[in-house]
Amino acid sequence: MSPESPVPPTGPSSTPSPRRLVVVGGGMVAQRLVEALRDRDADGAWHVTVLAEEPRAPYDRVGLTSYFSGRDPEELTLGDPALWRDPLVTLVRDATVTSVDREGRVVTVGDGRTWAYDELVLATGSRAFVPPIEGSDLPGVFVYRTLDDVAALRGWVEDQAARWDRPVRGAVIGGGLLGLEAAGALQALGAQSTVIQFGTHLMSAQVDLGGGEALRRLIQSLGVAVRVDTATTRMRANRRGTVGRLDFADGGRLDVDVVVVAAGIQPRDELARAADLPVGPRGGVVVDGACRTPDPHVWAVGEVACVDGACIGLVAPGYAMAEVVVDRLLGGAAEFPGADTATKLKLAGVDVASFGDAFGTTPGALELVHSDPVAGVYTKLVLSDDARTLLGGVLVGDASAYAALRPMVGRELSGDPSAYLLPEGASGLSRGTVDLPDDAAVCSCNNVTAGTIRHAVTDGGCTDLAGVKACTKAGTSCGSCLPLVKKVVGTELEKAGITVSTALCEHFALSRRQLFDVVRVTGLRTFSEILSQHGAPGLPLGARGCDICKPVVASILSSLDDGHVLDGDRATLQDTNDHVMANLQKDGTYSVVPRMPGGEVTPEGLITVGEVARDFGLYTKITGGQRVDMFGARLEQLPLIWRRLVDAGFESGHAYGKSLRTVKSCVGQTWCRYGVQDSTSLAVALELRYRGLRAPHKFKLGVSGCARECAEARAKDVGVIATDNGWNVYVGGNGGFTPRHAQLLAEDLDTETLVRTVDRFLMYYIRTADRLQRTAPWIEEVEGGLDGVRAVIMDDSLGIAAELDAAMAAHVDRYEDEWRATLEDPEKLRRFASFVNAPTTPDPSLAYVTERGQRRPATAAERAAGLAVAVEVPDGVLAPDDVPTGPVLVAGPALEVRA
Repeated sequence: MSPESPVPPTGPSSTPSPRRLVVVGGGMVAQRLVEALRDRDADGAWHVTVLAEEPRAPYDRVGLTSYFSGRDPEELTLGDPALWRDPLVTLVRDATVTSVDREGRVVTVGDGRTWAYDELVLATGSRAFVPPIEGSDLPGVFVYRTLDDVAALRGWVEDQAARWDRPVRGAVIGGGLLGLEAAGALQALGAQSTVIQFGTHLMSAQVDLGGGEALRRLIQSLGVAVRVDTATTRMRANRRGTVGRLDFADGGRLDVDVVVVAAGIQPRDELARAADLPVGPRGGVVVDGACRTPDPHVWAVGEVACVDGACIGLVAPGYAMAEVVVDRLLGGAAEFPGADTATKLKLAGVDVASFGDAFGTTPGALELVHSDPVAGVYTKLVLSDDARTLLGGVLVGDASAYAALRPMVGRELSGDPSAYLLPEGASGLSRGTVDLPDDAAVCSCNNVTAGTIRHAVTDGGCTDLAGVKACTKAGTSCGSCLPLVKKVVGTELEKAGITVSTALCEHFALSRRQLFDVVRVTGLRTFSEILSQHGAPGLPLGARGCDICKPVVASILSSLDDGHVLDGDRATLQDTNDHVMANLQKDGTYSVVPRMPGGEVTPEGLITVGEVARDFGLYTKITGGQRVDMFGARLEQLPLIWRRLVDAGFESGHAYGKSLRTVKSCVGQTWCRYGVQDSTSLAVALELRYRGLRAPHKFKLGVSGCARECAEARAKDVGVIATDNGWNVYVGGNGGFTPRHAQLLAEDLDTETLVRTVDRFLMYYIRTADRLQRTAPWIEEVEGGLDGVRAVIMDDSLGIAAELDAAMAAHVDRYEDEWRATLEDPEKLRRFASFVNAPTTPDPSLAYVTERGQRRPATAAERAAGLAVAVEVPDGVLAPDDVPTGPVLVAGPALEVRA
């Protein structure tokens, strides 16, 4: 078979073809290499082909654990999807490379296809290391490496949970970074979790014994058991032939239903070995400082590359290698700068970081340690022998100083180093005011220095965080550096005498908070009045607002009075989703999400949902917020669907709005043997109380009936966890691209005090947060942070508590289901028509072509409504006899007619 080439051959009049770069591997480092090459290769000198083993585009493996907290796997996809549509980029999925012909410069994949290359980059990463333990091949034993791995783990745990009338018993072999994340994943799935560590303490590669002991206490406080100095000798099967028990070298044993092996990684260097390329003593493709192998046309990057005798299992050094290779391909002379081995653990309730010479191996190094077992904090700085230069550190329980300290490794600290060991503010030192040198790395993922950020502000014209991120890519990967990036930007703007504008947009010089107060005080209730009286100076006559200010005003009006979102000119202010009270999907259809407070639903309700989904041909999915999503509804079907749901007692779930989404709950003491409070009843009450409450951004709540935390409350904007004495309330937990874990606001509250506290928190957030600002960054910006928020809502430090209480009471009193009101208003129903010339009966010759590959007859509801028969066409192909005479709407693949 002749080698495939994605590049067209040159002809007599054509320009020279780009050179062929083939990248083997479709992980994070491969994605960074392609992105960097396309950013810098302005002349199109290279065409790059990525041969990815998995059936999906490169995704964020660091964020795998968020999959168990309800994050859509699609959100893990890295970078701009347009990268893979670039004509100079080809992404081949499900392509496992089986051999490399270095002499012929050809690679072959498993199905026999071949690709020729001018230069080859091996970015094959690593595989999970499974120790030679008897029984490790039993069903129920998993590794934790890819999306397929975590999906299989989730399916197994859910199957086991349905089988037993007790919690699923899980174990994780390995107490490193990945092992602790796997333990968190098991706990998020509602399973018991035990971490088994062969060594003396957890995360032994990153933290010292003191830090490991503090970490163990923190992990155990989350309900995860820990066994250290424990060697697993055998995995035994149960009577069903699946894993059922672990035997330990000390004679102990542990009954299990699922085991995750997270004992380390091995570089995937089998292609290099087969191609006679040298490998390191512990594996990995040997490369020089340019990341090039002894074959001048073969390179290696990421975890598979062996640099200075070692492979590095972190993403930031892999990104640096990718940048080096790109620079070399374009004629540069870059060298790998060495590995930044700083690490930070993202796990609910646990804050751990390690950087620099964390173990104090530098001759003459001094260790400055602060340990507070009561507060669960252990911090250590490693300093030079004159106690002035920072060499490294370990932070457990409080890693707030990490962003400021990590860039200072190798530099002198200003002031007393012990100040960095105390809680923020206790020493009078603001950690964000560290004056970083220009060459200090702020964002290690993208190798962005403080000087680069300053240059973006002073010379690049970037006057806000978003602009700096777009210009420098700082903070666009893991996001842990964003607080420091923001402070560097703010400091530089202040030095330049630039006042950072808080204007909402060109139409309003006010911030969202200021505009909220204006509307609240003046009582204005139409956009035109608000714009004419409080718009920015110099607005031209006839200004109508924009896509920024109109939805903001709509949200403010919805928060302040009882008007329907589609009343009067409010309908024209709404975003696409609010405009039709449904979530627009990528194929042009909509999703329907009825409210199920606290995840509670009657059998009759479930039957109705199932019948509606069946009759309208909707795809159904159980969400992480304990609801049933129904996908695939056309615009004109929405009132028909909602009529049946409303008649069955359902109401809008507001999945389309910047408002309360869900209140997740466990079954609590009603059913669970471990529950100490009635979490379900509280969750239902909270959801009914806050339903329809509009806010600057969506927000979610969770209520757990005990410290086992099955409702994942600490991942929510407001999380409530039952105690023997009442309720603990946590605030500021957010999902998205930079997940945040909620912080403890108050403990052991009775139910009445809890509800009042949550009322005030939400109302204070709604009144003062910026546009599209989640609760976590809002808390950071409130003066005094969480303590400042606590003072306002618990101690009434601003004297507004009664006003916040009254505002929430007014919301509760005036609540009306938006869909019920819409169904009773013919004027509002007029907007639910696909065609203006056929508002009630679409063209009967219209055929809907979708992706599911089946035909189906019209449902009874569709026939009753006079809607067209929907036709689903395999692969987007219609035979000539099946082509409708009228127009065809293609909602899936491109339509093609074949004879």
